[in-house]
Amino acid sequence: MASISEFKAKLKGGGARSNLFEVEINFPTYAGGSNETEAGLFLAKSASLPSMTVGVIEVPYQGRMFPMAGDRTFVEWTVTFINDTDFLLRDAFEKWSNAINGNESNEGFSNPVDYMRDIGIFQLDKEKKRVKEYLLQDGWPTEVGQIDVSMDSTDTIEEFTVTFRYLQWSSDTTS
Repeated sequence: MASISEFKAKLKGGGARSNLFEVEINFPTYAGGSNETEAGLFLAKSASLPSMTVGVIEVPYQGRMFPMAGDRTFVEWTVTFINDTDFLLRDAFEKWSNAINGNESNEGFSNPVDYMRDIGIFQLDKEKKRVKEYLLQDGWPTEVGQIDVSMDSTDTIEEFTVTFRYLQWSSDTTS
Protein backbone atom coordinates (compact mmCIF):
# COMPACT_ATOMS: atom_id res chain seq x y z
CA MET A 1 0.00 0.00 0.00
CA ALA A 2 1.29 3.46 -0.91
CA SER A 3 2.10 5.92 1.83
CA ILE A 4 0.77 9.47 2.10
CA SER A 5 4.31 10.71 1.30
CA GLU A 6 4.28 8.76 -1.96
CA PHE A 7 0.84 10.14 -2.80
CA LYS A 8 1.98 13.70 -2.04
CA ALA A 9 5.02 13.28 -4.30
CA LYS A 10 2.80 12.19 -7.20
CA LEU A 11 0.30 15.07 -6.85
CA LYS A 12 1.99 17.60 -9.13
CA GLY A 13 1.31 21.26 -8.41
CA GLY A 14 -1.11 20.38 -5.62
CA GLY A 15 -3.63 19.07 -8.15
CA ALA A 16 -5.53 20.85 -10.90
CA ARG A 17 -8.18 23.16 -9.43
CA SER A 18 -11.61 23.28 -11.07
CA ASN A 19 -12.02 26.99 -10.28
CA LEU A 20 -8.84 28.00 -12.15
CA PHE A 21 -9.83 28.27 -15.81
CA GLU A 22 -10.44 30.73 -18.63
CA VAL A 23 -12.78 30.64 -21.61
CA GLU A 24 -11.77 32.64 -24.67
CA ILE A 25 -14.55 33.28 -27.18
CA ASN A 26 -13.34 34.66 -30.52
CA PHE A 27 -16.45 36.62 -31.47
CA PRO A 28 -17.20 37.42 -35.12
CA THR A 29 -16.60 41.13 -35.81
CA TYR A 30 -20.33 41.78 -36.36
CA ALA A 31 -21.09 40.45 -32.85
CA GLY A 32 -18.24 41.86 -30.82
CA GLY A 33 -14.52 42.20 -30.62
CA SER A 34 -11.66 42.38 -28.16
CA ASN A 35 -13.81 43.90 -25.39
CA GLU A 36 -16.23 40.98 -25.53
CA THR A 37 -13.41 38.44 -25.76
CA GLU A 38 -11.72 39.97 -22.70
CA ALA A 39 -15.01 40.10 -20.78
CA GLY A 40 -15.54 36.40 -21.48
CA LEU A 41 -12.22 35.60 -19.81
CA PHE A 42 -13.54 37.12 -16.59
CA LEU A 43 -17.29 36.48 -16.72
CA ALA A 44 -17.31 32.77 -17.60
CA LYS A 45 -18.60 31.32 -14.33
CA SER A 46 -18.58 27.65 -15.23
CA ALA A 47 -17.69 25.46 -18.17
CA SER A 48 -16.18 22.04 -18.74
CA LEU A 49 -13.20 20.58 -20.44
CA PRO A 50 -14.62 18.89 -23.55
CA SER A 51 -15.49 15.22 -23.60
CA MET A 52 -14.71 12.73 -26.31
CA THR A 53 -16.70 9.75 -27.42
CA VAL A 54 -15.79 6.96 -29.80
CA GLY A 55 -18.83 5.09 -31.02
CA VAL A 56 -19.15 1.32 -31.12
CA ILE A 57 -19.95 -0.80 -34.15
CA GLU A 58 -21.54 -4.12 -33.17
CA VAL A 59 -20.75 -6.86 -35.70
CA PRO A 60 -22.70 -10.09 -35.28
CA TYR A 61 -20.65 -13.27 -35.61
CA GLN A 62 -22.02 -16.76 -34.93
CA GLY A 63 -24.44 -15.71 -32.22
CA ARG A 64 -22.15 -13.18 -30.55
CA MET A 65 -21.59 -9.49 -30.97
CA PHE A 66 -18.06 -8.35 -31.76
CA PRO A 67 -17.61 -4.69 -30.68
CA MET A 68 -15.33 -2.52 -32.83
CA ALA A 69 -14.33 1.12 -32.58
CA GLY A 70 -16.62 3.40 -34.58
CA ASP A 71 -16.58 7.10 -35.38
CA ARG A 72 -15.72 9.92 -33.01
CA THR A 73 -18.51 12.30 -32.05
CA PHE A 74 -18.34 15.65 -30.32
CA VAL A 75 -21.15 16.66 -27.97
CA GLU A 76 -22.56 20.12 -27.39
CA TRP A 77 -20.61 22.31 -24.96
CA THR A 78 -22.19 24.76 -22.52
CA VAL A 79 -20.78 27.75 -20.62
CA THR A 80 -22.46 29.76 -17.87
CA PHE A 81 -21.72 33.49 -17.92
CA ILE A 82 -22.27 36.15 -15.28
CA ASN A 83 -24.29 39.06 -16.70
CA ASP A 84 -23.14 42.64 -16.15
CA THR A 85 -25.33 45.74 -16.32
CA ASP A 86 -24.24 46.73 -19.81
CA PHE A 87 -25.15 43.25 -21.15
CA LEU A 88 -21.88 43.23 -23.14
CA LEU A 89 -21.62 39.47 -23.53
CA ARG A 90 -25.35 38.83 -23.74
CA ASP A 91 -25.71 41.38 -26.56
CA ALA A 92 -22.74 39.87 -28.42
CA PHE A 93 -24.24 36.37 -28.26
CA GLU A 94 -27.65 37.68 -29.35
CA LYS A 95 -26.06 39.44 -32.36
CA TRP A 96 -24.09 36.31 -33.25
CA SER A 97 -27.18 34.10 -33.02
CA ASN A 98 -29.31 36.59 -34.96
CA ALA A 99 -26.71 36.73 -37.76
CA ILE A 100 -26.93 32.93 -38.08
CA ASN A 101 -30.72 33.03 -38.27
CA GLY A 102 -32.58 36.31 -37.86
CA ASN A 103 -35.34 36.54 -35.26
CA GLU A 104 -37.68 38.37 -37.64
CA SER A 105 -36.29 37.64 -41.10
CA ASN A 106 -35.58 33.91 -40.69
CA GLU A 107 -32.51 34.60 -42.84
CA GLY A 108 -28.83 34.51 -42.01
CA PHE A 109 -25.38 33.53 -43.10
CA SER A 110 -25.22 30.44 -45.27
CA ASN A 111 -21.42 30.25 -45.47
CA PRO A 112 -20.04 28.58 -42.31
CA VAL A 113 -16.90 30.75 -42.48
CA ASP A 114 -19.12 33.74 -41.64
CA TYR A 115 -20.40 32.38 -38.32
CA MET A 116 -18.02 29.68 -37.05
CA ARG A 117 -15.26 30.69 -34.64
CA ASP A 118 -12.66 28.94 -32.49
CA ILE A 119 -13.16 28.81 -28.73
CA GLY A 120 -10.38 28.24 -26.21
CA ILE A 121 -10.64 26.65 -22.78
CA PHE A 122 -7.61 26.93 -20.55
CA GLN A 123 -6.77 25.22 -17.27
CA LEU A 124 -4.70 27.50 -15.05
CA ASP A 125 -2.27 26.73 -12.24
CA LYS A 126 -2.15 28.62 -8.95
CA GLU A 127 0.00 31.33 -10.54
CA LYS A 128 -2.68 31.81 -13.26
CA LYS A 129 -0.39 30.31 -15.91
CA ARG A 130 -2.11 28.29 -18.65
CA VAL A 131 -1.07 24.67 -18.14
CA LYS A 132 -3.56 22.89 -20.42
CA GLU A 133 -5.27 24.21 -23.55
CA TYR A 134 -8.27 23.01 -25.51
CA LEU A 135 -9.44 24.50 -28.79
CA LEU A 136 -13.03 23.92 -29.94
CA GLN A 137 -12.70 24.40 -33.68
CA ASP A 138 -15.38 26.10 -35.78
CA GLY A 139 -17.89 26.62 -32.99
CA TRP A 140 -21.11 28.63 -32.97
CA PRO A 141 -23.88 29.23 -30.43
CA THR A 142 -26.90 26.97 -30.84
CA GLU A 143 -28.68 28.35 -27.78
CA VAL A 144 -28.39 31.58 -25.82
CA GLY A 145 -30.17 30.63 -22.62
CA GLN A 146 -32.74 32.54 -20.65
CA ILE A 147 -31.96 34.92 -17.80
CA ASP A 148 -34.18 34.30 -14.80
CA VAL A 149 -35.49 37.43 -13.10
CA SER A 150 -37.62 37.49 -9.96
CA MET A 151 -38.71 39.91 -7.25
CA ASP A 152 -37.81 37.13 -4.78
CA SER A 153 -34.16 37.07 -5.82
CA THR A 154 -32.00 39.22 -3.61
CA ASP A 155 -28.23 39.23 -3.36
CA THR A 156 -28.11 37.49 -6.75
CA ILE A 157 -26.31 38.36 -9.97
CA GLU A 158 -27.92 37.32 -13.25
CA GLU A 159 -26.47 34.42 -15.19
CA PHE A 160 -27.14 32.84 -18.56
CA THR A 161 -25.85 29.84 -20.45
CA VAL A 162 -24.66 29.54 -24.02
CA THR A 163 -24.56 26.16 -25.74
CA PHE A 164 -22.16 25.66 -28.64
CA ARG A 165 -21.73 23.11 -31.39
CA TYR A 166 -18.32 22.71 -32.95
CA LEU A 167 -16.60 20.67 -35.60
CA GLN A 168 -13.93 19.05 -33.46
CA TRP A 169 -11.54 19.83 -30.64
CA SER A 170 -7.84 19.60 -30.11
CA SER A 171 -5.61 20.11 -27.12
CA ASP A 172 -2.01 21.02 -26.61
CA THR A 173 -1.27 17.29 -26.29
CA THR A 174 -3.54 15.92 -29.05
CA SER A 175 -4.28 16.93 -32.60
